[in-house]
Amino acid sequence: MRRRALLATLGLLAGCSTSPTPTLFTLAAKPGPTNRIAARSVGVRRVALAGYLDRPEIVRSDTDYRIRLTTNERWGEPLGSMFDRVLTEELVQRLPGTAVFSESGAITSSPDLVLEIDVQRFDLDSSGVVMLLAQVAVRNGDSHEHTNARTLRFTTKPASAATSDYVAAMSDALGQFADAVSEMLAQAAGGARRPRSRS
Repeated sequence: MRRRALLATLGLLAGCSTSPTPTLFTLAAKPGPTNRIAARSVGVRRVALAGYLDRPEIVRSDTDYRIRLTTNERWGEPLGSMFDRVLTEELVQRLPGTAVFSESGAITSSPDLVLEIDVQRFDLDSSGVVMLLAQVAVRNGDSHEHTNARTLRFTTKPASAATSDYVAAMSDALGQFADAVSEMLAQAAGGARRPRSRS
């Protein structure tokens, strides 16, 4: 009996040690239309993320007030940091001639414009489409008063229920978000300092 119990315990331990390695996913930057704006630089503040999204597992909201997490499928980095990184990359492409820096990066600067983002939703809604809902504000770098503030909402339909298609749809929504943010920065740049002319 003791031998059987020992073998059963060893079997359980072996099963735990051979659990499958999680599949890691990342959002991808999407290209978009470009804007040449008057501001020399834009600083992206650290993105605020709703608490239920701030976890390693990929969140899929479900009906009946439930949140569903993917099994053994996770983000390759914290979602807030990834959102910040990918959005900064997209803004660099959309704003040629303007330096775009992320607050979470190693480079510090005194930007002409500061971008602040509060992500409230970034998951599936009840109809099965990805919803990105966020409050966005732009202010001059030397002021605490916002020159432009809006609530942005975008939806995209995943090609299938597969996690890879879900993440692809999230990337598409983030690309649309970057397009709108680029337009907001272009509007706000009217009151920002213009690039110095070279003598």
